[in-house]
Amino acid sequence: MEWQSRIEVKPGVRNGKPCVKGTRITVYDVLEYLAGGMREDEIAADFPDLTLDDIRACLAFAASRERRLTNSVA
Repeated sequence: MEWQSRIEVKPGVRNGKPCVKGTRITVYDVLEYLAGGMREDEIAADFPDLTLDDIRACLAFAASRERRLTNSVA
């Protein structure tokens, strides 16, 4: 998934944390909901501004960041 079209960083929004475009919902918020056991459809139901693709973009963003961190240490 190409997360770049769905995730943005704006210095004045949520202290510059990566957010789903057009929202104030951070990638970290979505990841915490998933880690806490919420299903994608439950998150989308609780946050109507989010689509399933937005939630998957958060996962893709996290995977990409992890890959970059791992490659920078290796």
